[in-house]
Amino acid sequence: MNGRWAEHPVLDGARVRLEPLDESHAAGLLDAADDPDTIFPWASTEIRDLAGARAFVRAAAVDPGRLAYAIIDRTTGTVVGSTSYYSLEPTHRTLVLGYTWLSTRVQRTHVNSESKLLLLQRSFDDLGVVRVTWHVDERNTRSRESLRRLGATEEGLLRKHRRRRDGSWRTTALFSLTDDEWPQVRDRLGKRLAR
Repeated sequence: MNGRWAEHPVLDGARVRLEPLDESHAAGLLDAADDPDTIFPWASTEIRDLAGARAFVRAAAVDPGRLAYAIIDRTTGTVVGSTSYYSLEPTHRTLVLGYTWLSTRVQRTHVNSESKLLLLQRSFDDLGVVRVTWHVDERNTRSRESLRRLGATEEGLLRKHRRRRDGSWRTTALFSLTDDEWPQVRDRLGKRLAR
């Protein structure tokens, strides 16, 4: 990965800022992980203490195919979650969004919508991607419904796609959004955030 695809800029919105994730965010991530049993049941990792928060940051930093962000509430200046780009493929102009989790305090608020808008604007408008993908545990009905509301297309199930933390095999629901669909999704997100 090189050039613009390797850049990891701050993404600023009206009420949310996405900052490249680093060790300085660890304590904020722990505060944001206010109910680990609710936040992380489907995640490949979880944060329950400061050591876990630091391990989350380190795992993101050493993954060469991942650009991780801390999600910052601009009103309070606090960390309220994390999200990432991964599996960036400049040759095919595709990438995956994921590793996303939010504090229970901000779930079902503007935070997720504005974070997605910032990530998608960078993807489609700056990098010129033609396809953004999401991988969601088939049992994660909340995330699947959120992606449907966004306007992403559920393409099918990937059987035995990944291992869960407990060692069991996960079936993954595959969602995508293409550059042809992006203008409508951008408008829908803009209207949602204007409310």
